[in-house]
Amino acid sequence: MWGCLYLGGGCLFFPGLFWVCRRCLSGLPLDGWGPEDTVILSTRLVSSVQAVMASTAGFIVATSCSKHVLDDRHWLSDAYVLFAVPYFVYDIYAMFLCHWHRLRVKGHETGGLAAVLGSYLRRELLMVLHHVVMFAVCFPVSVFVRGGRGDFFVGCMFMAEISTPFVCLGKVLIQYRQQHTLLHRLNGL
Repeated sequence: MWGCLYLGGGCLFFPGLFWVCRRCLSGLPLDGWGPEDTVILSTRLVSSVQAVMASTAGFIVATSCSKHVLDDRHWLSDAYVLFAVPYFVYDIYAMFLCHWHRLRVKGHETGGLAAVLGSYLRRELLMVLHHVVMFAVCFPVSVFVRGGRGDFFVGCMFMAEISTPFVCLGKVLIQYRQQHTLLHRLNGL
């Protein structure tokens, strides 16, 4: 019962947050911003929020399960896996939208959907494979195979996401030609 709620919550939360970000950003009076800018920035904001949530959940789980790293349990390890798995499906679509908008800005939108999809897969194959493996392998192993053991290690894996907001910020600053700023230098530390 709870698992379905967590899974459904993730299915609503990540696309919903993307939609809210797009609406809010498109309503801001920013000179020279087009739909592609709001899509790209919204995607990076959602990725950053997911990373902060995953890292926070990971920290809570890992610190709660530090006495017996194989056998200690924390409900958040299974709950967050179920909540976050829709993110990987959403993010494949969001990355495709970003790619499509980038092509449109550069004037390369000829060839139809199949050509754009092929171009996207050639450019982002490793990231798409990473997301597919997370969804198709890591999710079932974490929920069905590990038998409730190793929550500490699941928490540690969640904490690996902590770098994502900094990577996203760096990409946004580069995209908007802000490499010369102090923020960009501090972000690179």
